[in-house]
Amino acid sequence: MYPLRFEPLFRRYLWGGRRLAEVLNKPIGDESAAESWEVVDHGPDQSVVAFGALAGTSLHQLVENQGEQLLGKTLADQLMSASIPEQLRGRFPLLLKFLDANKDLSVQVHPDDAFGATLDPPDLGKTEAWYVMHADPGAKIYSGLKDGTTEESFRQAIEDNQFENVLHSFEPDTGDCVFIPAGTMHAIGAGLLIAEIQQASDTTFRIYDWGRVDKDGNSRDLHIDQGVKATDFARGPVNASAAVQQTDEAGQALSQLVACDKFVMNRRSISAPTTVGGDGKFRILAVTKGSVEIENDPATEPLRMGQTALLPACLPATALKPAGDAEVLEILVPTP
Repeated sequence: MYPLRFEPLFRRYLWGGRRLAEVLNKPIGDESAAESWEVVDHGPDQSVVAFGALAGTSLHQLVENQGEQLLGKTLADQLMSASIPEQLRGRFPLLLKFLDANKDLSVQVHPDDAFGATLDPPDLGKTEAWYVMHADPGAKIYSGLKDGTTEESFRQAIEDNQFENVLHSFEPDTGDCVFIPAGTMHAIGAGLLIAEIQQASDTTFRIYDWGRVDKDGNSRDLHIDQGVKATDFARGPVNASAAVQQTDEAGQALSQLVACDKFVMNRRSISAPTTVGGDGKFRILAVTKGSVEIENDPATEPLRMGQTALLPACLPATALKPAGDAEVLEILVPTP
């Protein structure tokens, strides 16, 4: 195997804008777009390899046919465990996307794995993290409920159309990272360009939609009871995470932004050739500044801001060569 790049999948929701094209150079056409799904294996939503001998192969096919090489033996075995519902076995565990919030997203909450497994059809839970690539002045992130919010006061706020009184918010800076465990009420506000890593799930319970209606005057469906069931009312407000400065096995500096049982996300600031991987774990790389050349990349061109690559677990330590200063998000799944 070799460094893999995929064709992006675009999602056109009512809150999208033009930044995916204007900032990240995505080929979204003349319309607005809300999301670019970069790495995904979720039912019919499939990343397809863009370059090299595996071009045209879906991510799910890679997991099925070359799972140990792609994922590493430990993770490949875990994903086929009998403890996982049969419909969810053998799925690539993460989904990476870029989001352009031209308008406020709805307030929503996602289930954890146990709740997701009870749905019809079953789905994974959805723990996620956001990396802020751009923030307009005054743009807000809504994350968590204010201290002391109970299910009763939460429902009353919805009934009184005063939901913003119980929802925590803050104004992020470019470069902030926000960790959103399953069960956390949240929304991305207008004016933010986000790189998001999440479990490979698409289950969302919409709680509040800012009173919006469609052209026919109809509101979008809400999922209050399911959302209440999924919410962790003890979590309280969530703010930007503090980066932890670390060094990797080769002694190279990095900033660890998130570390949980679902994924680890590091930020690497690269101004000279460096190496990543080589430890039997896959890496997703997402460039958030500048560009890097990847060793043995069949695309034969640099990976630029807003582009992603997947380094299979079987690869040796892989060299990244920046053009000037570059910034790369590195995402992996923690395994022994």
